[in-house]
Amino acid sequence: MANASPSAVSGAQDYLSGKPRVLGRGKRMAVTSLVIFAAAALAAYILTSGAFNWTVIWAFFFHPAILSGLAMTLELTALSMIVGVLLGVCLAVMAVSRYPAVSAASALYVWMFRGTPLLVQLIFWFNIALVFPTVGFGGWSVSVNALVTPFMAALLGLGLNEGAYMSEIVRAGIGSVDKGQREAAQSIGLGGGQVMAHIILPQALKVIIPPTANQTIGMLKNTSLVSVIGAQELLTKSEDIYARNFQVIELLIVASLWYLLMTTIASGIQFWLERRFGDDRAIRRMVGEQA
Repeated sequence: MANASPSAVSGAQDYLSGKPRVLGRGKRMAVTSLVIFAAAALAAYILTSGAFNWTVIWAFFFHPAILSGLAMTLELTALSMIVGVLLGVCLAVMAVSRYPAVSAASALYVWMFRGTPLLVQLIFWFNIALVFPTVGFGGWSVSVNALVTPFMAALLGLGLNEGAYMSEIVRAGIGSVDKGQREAAQSIGLGGGQVMAHIILPQALKVIIPPTANQTIGMLKNTSLVSVIGAQELLTKSEDIYARNFQVIELLIVASLWYLLMTTIASGIQFWLERRFGDDRAIRRMVGEQA
């Protein structure tokens, strides 16, 4: 049998050891050139094929209705994340409680909201008046339809669903802090709430904040789901316009460009946060400020 070439032996050894094979410079340049060529060809086709009316796209990009929908998208994202983060912290603290009933209630909430589709939850909250037509006490009552507007239904659906996911993120952050620190804090007389607020949660930020930024990016896109209940966010406004002028693809491109712009900015902020909170010295400074 002929002896195997050194390159073949090296490749086999890399494969068996699990090491990724690194392409040579020439191959890397060839692959890069192929990708650039394919991207340029696709861009040229999109721009010159006439399949898209770019005049309509640019005309509606800053249309007042689109900007109004954009503002509601940002508002929904911010408010839903605030609700989700606050609820997630509460649920995470409940999950690590010494009382079984409290931790079970947290687990039940997470199981229910993570186990059902967000779209179903949004439709449920929008139609909650079918279950509770009115709410009140004493001689006062109010129609639930008047309270749960499309915006409120969207906020309830997005915020309560996000709380279930944030609770797992916060719980992971709490679990990342060494238990010895909790015991040391308790040994000097700090109560459970003080330990959690001043010792555990500040250090857990290193684990909590980067995925929270990622959840915020996801929330930006999830707001488009509320178009099914008529909340006047970006996608709904785009649908309203193309229902009148029949420029369906063009208005969807307008919405997509805005989503891409928002997620790109949010991704840049996420990258900064990961660098900022990946630094142990920054965490120690924050802990020192709260001590």
